[in-house]
Amino acid sequence: MNHSYKIRLFISVAVFIFAILGALGLFYPVKLFDVQFAPLLQRVFVDFSFLVLILFAAIVLLTLLFGRFYCSVLCPFGAIQEIFALIFFKKRKNKYIKNYPVKYFILAVVFGVLAAQSACLIRYIEPYTYFASAFALGTLGLCAIVAVIVLTFFKNRFFCTNICPVGALLGLISKLSLNKIYIQKDTCVSCDNCEKVCPSGCINYKEKDIDNETCIRCLKCLEACPKGGIKFSKKPKEQVKFSLNRRKAVIGAAALALFGTMVKAGIEIKDKAVQKFKDVILPPGAQSDERFINTCYNCNLCVQNCPNKIITKADDDFGAVHIDYSKGYCEKNCNKCSQVCPCGAIKRLSLEEKQRTRIAMAIIKEDKCVKCGACVRACPYGAIKRTAQGIIIDSSKCIGCAKCKVSCKFDAIEIFAIKKQSLI
Repeated sequence: MNHSYKIRLFISVAVFIFAILGALGLFYPVKLFDVQFAPLLQRVFVDFSFLVLILFAAIVLLTLLFGRFYCSVLCPFGAIQEIFALIFFKKRKNKYIKNYPVKYFILAVVFGVLAAQSACLIRYIEPYTYFASAFALGTLGLCAIVAVIVLTFFKNRFFCTNICPVGALLGLISKLSLNKIYIQKDTCVSCDNCEKVCPSGCINYKEKDIDNETCIRCLKCLEACPKGGIKFSKKPKEQVKFSLNRRKAVIGAAALALFGTMVKAGIEIKDKAVQKFKDVILPPGAQSDERFINTCYNCNLCVQNCPNKIITKADDDFGAVHIDYSKGYCEKNCNKCSQVCPCGAIKRLSLEEKQRTRIAMAIIKEDKCVKCGACVRACPYGAIKRTAQGIIIDSSKCIGCAKCKVSCKFDAIEIFAIKKQSLI
């Protein structure tokens, strides 16, 4: 018996468990979120390193060789759908689902704006963001989970095959994959077992055809076929079909035109996104409010992993995560937010770089200061000193960590935002 489905499911469950632990900030043993497709694509441009490029190239190469394994192994939001599908479809049959063209237009819109270096749209539909946001009890993530559970009940993995922009892009790449899943027509007995178990509805057993674009490589069909008539390998030439009819050509041309339009629109969105926001303090590595509002996915992974819980979720004042010093201060020996950010919104900083990154500035309110010296003792950077003239702050050393503010019992210290972060 073919056990490929069970092996694939075991790996997917392991990845899912680690992803949950990472999203909850409980355990972060491997950088699982570093291989989420859309955030990784953005990091290629905004926080480039050869490791990032290698990881992205590896996902593309994996898809070119074997198809959409990303969707059934690495995507935690896909795992949620698979879990509920196992519950809902234990006694129900799956049916062939038509490949709807609307997903190409969703792809063109969100990736067009992303190509203009603005994440203002993709953060509302990207599957990884849904997953992490839900486990951080974010409104968007929780609503998305409920919606996809309902959709899964009626259409199984319909979100993955006909809505998700990441799935649509990987599907297009998968059409070119070297190894495909196909039905051996001389072996098939038309029992329809493969169509019944297919979660993406990509198998039409009557025509003995499998749509490898929407196939998420769950491998259930290989195990379900009683005759071993479904193969996963390089497709024989006589079974390779390529058809570019007028309808597909029109859809493709329209999607490309929309993509170009959205790139232009994305530039305007990027420029306007920050105009109504001001006076916010951002995590070290965010660099500037304009850059951050256009790159943050609001996945809330930094919120969950911040030890002092000073990073807060997006609100009406600022459309991305930001720092709230009413909850504490930025720990000197911590750069966790920088390390867990998957999309490059928070630039990867070493601990030394983080300790030299100015994210805000502190000032002393002379009318409230009683010169107790608590702030002098508390400052981890030696930026506050007691002099003959009183207590002063050395602006060349202050990075705006707010430990002095937390230590002051007289509300005599104020931390104010800066327009752009810099190294001191």
